Amino acid sequence: MEGKYDLIILGSGQGGNPLARAFASSGKKVLLIEKDQVGGTCINRGCTPTKTMVASAKAAYLVKKCADFGVEGSFHGVDIQKIIDRKNEIVTSFRASSQKKMEEMEHLDLIFDTARFLDPHTIALKNQTVSAPLIVINTGARPMIPKEYENIPYLDSTSILDVDTLPKHLIVIGSSYIALEFGQMFSRFGSKVTILARSDRIVTREDPDISTAMQEILQDEGIEFIFNAKVQEVSQEIEVTLEGGKKIQGTHLLVATGRSPNTHELNLDKAGVKVDDKGFISVDEKLQTSCPHIYAMGDIKGGPAFTHISYDDYRILQDNLLKGENRSLKERMVPYVVFTDPQLGRIGISEEEAKAKNIPYKIHKIPMNYIARAIEIGRTEGLIKAVVCKDTNQILGCTVLGVEGGELMSMLEIAMMGNLTAEALQNAIFAHPTLAEGLNTLFTD
Repeated sequence: MEGKYDLIILGSGQGGNPLARAFASSGKKVLLIEKDQVGGTCINRGCTPTKTMVASAKAAYLVKKCADFGVEGSFHGVDIQKIIDRKNEIVTSFRASSQKKMEEMEHLDLIFDTARFLDPHTIALKNQTVSAPLIVINTGARPMIPKEYENIPYLDSTSILDVDTLPKHLIVIGSSYIALEFGQMFSRFGSKVTILARSDRIVTREDPDISTAMQEILQDEGIEFIFNAKVQEVSQEIEVTLEGGKKIQGTHLLVATGRSPNTHELNLDKAGVKVDDKGFISVDEKLQTSCPHIYAMGDIKGGPAFTHISYDDYRILQDNLLKGENRSLKERMVPYVVFTDPQLGRIGISEEEAKAKNIPYKIHKIPMNYIARAIEIGRTEGLIKAVVCKDTNQILGCTVLGVEGGELMSMLEIAMMGNLTAEALQNAIFAHPTLAEGLNTLFTD
């Protein structure tokens, strides 16, 4: 049996779903093939479940801190199963809503199956083959687990979402965004947490002063960091031995060492689709692969692995393939937020990047305790740091490590989109007392 379609999409992630609906709405016959669950990483294993559990961790933290606000109370621990049940309820609701929309849509077929290419236009499923003149790959990525941990009872960013008992001592291998979010989360739940960083600082994509500030915030909450940690061996009993002989005994191990693309089962060589040395699909600025009628979107193509980037990939493909426009990845702003508490929000270039590019710049930086609102709500941790062009006074980038850092960063992003200068924000009238007022102070020389 063979089915012929106008468009086949592999993977129902946050870019694939709206692209399928857009083509179906235009009258095109669309097939959406999903191996596992509708919604991709974001809904099922990423944004939705983790941020739901982060909210529970923040509630636990506020109970512990209530005496600072003159409120009587005490922390007696968490019910990890209730936290997971709440997470599952929200995830199931989101997934079911998305799936229902697609199943009810005319011209759109949703099939749960594993796909592999037979040739550039033909895809084999379990009991049939399907073909289309246009194919989009949106199969995402999965946790990358080094071979030395494969026989150890480890957790990854997916399995840790369903732990049946609260870890007494969680050892985290890795020190980037996923490691820090889960490390803080379980520390607030009541676990002892040790984070093993391979380099001499955490979140190495950020400037050193941002890394140091984040480290100090997390250490103040009781998280232990071991830097330049080279893991030599991990035993079945979760005893980690580092180079030099140091041993750390834990009860649970989280491996947070990056993600691998889901290209291994697709038979991409049969389609003439090239990948890089890590297995990510190579695309041009319009998301076109080495095979002209095959496109890739979302995490599978490498680069920034964020839901909002996957969604913007969808907009590029929709506008170019359906509307005949000429959108591309060129000069696309890439905001992101690390959902530690406080959040780390970032847009544009860092100071280190400005130096590397020989851009004439100046730095505007203030601690969060310069902002009245932050003092009033008792959240003075962190800082705001902006990189501004010396010649034009244009804002080139900003990092906000502070309460509602993602929202404050988004204000700076809008200013950058509108080509507002630092002086414009210095002189803007923001309501008092708000966190936004900090931008007046930030850009005052």
